[in-house]
Amino acid sequence: MLILLGFLIVFGSAIGGFMIAGGHPAVLMHVSEFVVIFGIAIGILIIASPSRVLKEVMIKTKHAMFGKGAAKSDYFDLLKLLYEVFMVGRRNGLIALEEHVMNPKESSIFQRYPKFLAHPERLEFLVNGLKPVIDGKIKPDQLESLMEAELDAKADEADHPVHILQLVGDSMPGVGIVAAVLGIINTMAAIADGPEVVGERVAAALTGTFLGIFAAYGFVNPLANRIKFNNAEERQFLKCIMAAVAGFAKGLAPMTAVEVARRSLDSSVQPGSEKLEAALKAMPAVK
Repeated sequence: MLILLGFLIVFGSAIGGFMIAGGHPAVLMHVSEFVVIFGIAIGILIIASPSRVLKEVMIKTKHAMFGKGAAKSDYFDLLKLLYEVFMVGRRNGLIALEEHVMNPKESSIFQRYPKFLAHPERLEFLVNGLKPVIDGKIKPDQLESLMEAELDAKADEADHPVHILQLVGDSMPGVGIVAAVLGIINTMAAIADGPEVVGERVAAALTGTFLGIFAAYGFVNPLANRIKFNNAEERQFLKCIMAAVAGFAKGLAPMTAVEVARRSLDSSVQPGSEKLEAALKAMPAVK
């Protein structure tokens, strides 16, 4: 919701300053200019994007405006989940993890962490990382490279909406000039109608330039940057999983593998070492 506050501040500052200077908001209400600016912007978005990317743009825009990223409590739960899984593998053998990994939604371990289960991408990444550990198809030293490749592919895919929105944002000032030129052409056609009509149409033309620049730098480009930050937060979550699973596969003790993952996190979401260790030691043994 913070992004909505930012949008409100940007809009309020621009219109408020305009009114303080003696302007009237109604002067900016030229429907033709809105049609040209935002119609072309939507057209650019459609031309530049495959249908799947268009869908991702809408999903990520909605998440940026109304969604929440992973909180410290989510990372705390993730580390507890990883510890439980690793302890089962250490005590009962890796084959004991198969029932949990092959059907995680029915797993007694995973069911204790419903927020994690509610994120299919995170669940899939963890499961895909654990499967090679269980079946032994690759060497432990190779697992990290495999997960890193998957992580890079996901990051590239997640950034597609960012690139598209940046393209639209960078294009909108130019679209504003197009709207202004169209407005001037319209003005020249009405020059015989008197200064009042000419003034109104020049104002409409200038409004087009204003809208293009204002929408680009006040809304579209900042929105693209917010989505980029959200993508980085999600990558950090998956990277935490990778660090823990790769460490466990190399033979680290469950507590050590979880500590490696904890240290990979930003300080803003990193659980405290002593608090986490106490919580892990207090957990009942998983059979």
